[in-house]
Amino acid sequence: MEWLQWARAFYDLIRPVLDVAILAFLIYKAYEFLVKTQALQMIKGAGFLVLVYGVAVLLKLATLKWLLNIVGPGLVVAVAIIFQPELRKIILRLGQSELFRPNAKPLGQLDAVITAAELLSQKRRGMLIVFPGRENLRHIIETGTKLNAEISSYLIVAIFEFDGPLHDGAMVIHHGHIAAAGCYLPLSDQQDIKKSFGTRHRASLGMSEQSDAVILVVSEETGAISIAFNGKLYYDLSSDKAAQKLRELMKHGERSKEAEQKEPENAGKDVILGS
Repeated sequence: MEWLQWARAFYDLIRPVLDVAILAFLIYKAYEFLVKTQALQMIKGAGFLVLVYGVAVLLKLATLKWLLNIVGPGLVVAVAIIFQPELRKIILRLGQSELFRPNAKPLGQLDAVITAAELLSQKRRGMLIVFPGRENLRHIIETGTKLNAEISSYLIVAIFEFDGPLHDGAMVIHHGHIAAAGCYLPLSDQQDIKKSFGTRHRASLGMSEQSDAVILVVSEETGAISIAFNGKLYYDLSSDKAAQKLRELMKHGERSKEAEQKEPENAGKDVILGS
């Protein structure tokens, strides 16, 4: 059929473009995973070894080539052991990512969450709330008590204000509902965290290191309102600044370079950068 021939001709025409586009998408997603898991040092080290080996082959350096051939397999095993946490994070992100799912975020209910954070801050009661990004946090939700409740500042305050069974865990807000409370979060591996920070801040940083979630924290010791995202902690924000930062992060998924440049230097009293 003539139309089938036209279709084949059209496909042959766009096939190189399609091939390059898919490859570019895969490379971009791989780079995105590597950046978020902070594994670029591993890639740089491997690239350096490949470069040295290429030079040895090109210049016919027999001794260096012989040494690299012997040491190479051992280096692969050593890299796998040394960078095991980073490799684990990459695999977790690949397994949890929902690339083609619309990122529904409860922007309309943020006022209720901020109100609850402000009330708990005044009463010096701790709070830990997770707003998932595109990655599936079902494994985190399953560690707590599923609620599937409407977002309400009164409900949030009731859960965190008193020393109940759900007080010490994290609350997960997903698709505009309180999905679960009393959830367990992974603790951060960072070594330069202030000793004054308790488990909530370490858990918020750990969650932000292993996912694209935004985490809102209220300190039980100081009442400070903080936000963790992408391995960084924005500490002691005002309620207005916290609301602005939450809307910015949850609207764009992550801060653009332009937004980061416009951000005031003294937005919080302390900013801890990821390692």
